[in-house]
Amino acid sequence: MLYKRGNVWWCEHIIDGKRYRFSCKTNDKTLAEEVSSTIKSDLIRKRFSIPEKYKKYHNFQNIWKEYLKSLNNSQKTIYRKIISSKHFFPFFKDKFIEDITNSEIKGYELSRKKEVEDIDKNKGKRESEISFRSVNIDITILQSFFNYCIEKEYIDKNPCRKIKKLNELKRIKTLSDEDIDKLIAGATNKLTRDLISFLIYTGCRKGEALNLKWDDVDLKNDVIAIKGTKTKYDRYIPISKPLKVLLGGIEKKQDCLYVFNKNGYKLTDFKRSFHTACRNAGLKDLRIHDLRHVFASKMVMNGTSLYITGELLGHRTTQMTKRYSHLVPDTLKKAVDDVFKNRR
Repeated sequence: MLYKRGNVWWCEHIIDGKRYRFSCKTNDKTLAEEVSSTIKSDLIRKRFSIPEKYKKYHNFQNIWKEYLKSLNNSQKTIYRKIISSKHFFPFFKDKFIEDITNSEIKGYELSRKKEVEDIDKNKGKRESEISFRSVNIDITILQSFFNYCIEKEYIDKNPCRKIKKLNELKRIKTLSDEDIDKLIAGATNKLTRDLISFLIYTGCRKGEALNLKWDDVDLKNDVIAIKGTKTKYDRYIPISKPLKVLLGGIEKKQDCLYVFNKNGYKLTDFKRSFHTACRNAGLKDLRIHDLRHVFASKMVMNGTSLYITGELLGHRTTQMTKRYSHLVPDTLKKAVDDVFKNRR
């Protein structure tokens, strides 16, 4: 028997004189009839024992909204998930999460891969020359979403398990000393010059620099504490001589906690002034985040170990720092030669 409570259909079954009631979790009567039939079959199959919880028929669209509301991330992170969902949402929105399989995730990945390959700039290129980073981000977000579904006991397994990530071309931009001088000189104001120099001297992320407070700068012991980082771990960066000169030349504004500020107010971005500096320096295709790569490249090419470089950058795994290993072929060769130097 079917009946409604509010907008949701419920079913009732009497088996061997015992009454069972379940929510069909839908306002569609036709679907509710199918759910009711499934529940009745399952009760009989399990010899009249009721499962603890009926985990069936959760609409992807509804649970996705629930998932977004549950996130404690920054608005920027949530916004990225919403932007990415524009790709996979049409693919899954009308499905039940219990019915989404590993093969369907693979099918989605292949369809997105084809979309990326068909972009004008990628036509005629080999697979190894195309970056599928955006596709991998989609799969990562879906994996996180289904992990949430597992935590909520909506499903038992993550359909994104064992999905192999596609090729990602790593963007590693480095600058010569001459180009660095041109970039700094190309800035039209002191604040932008200071920020560019700071990022090159520390390898910090843009957000870490803009959120840096004077309380986290210890000029006496020559160390900067980078707190509330992307990886959720604090890290400490030694202050080099040029960095100390730079910080010493920044005026501390009264009642302003932040090192980099504009007229006493926290700076939220400097993308426009950075692009102006790039244009004046004649440097094309340079992003603010590339200054982090400049720092790492300088460290590695000067003989600093990948481990220490990774610590300074705040990398959680050594895999993230390995992208710079090709910059030190002589160092790697010397390490091998030193081990076997006594062999004939």
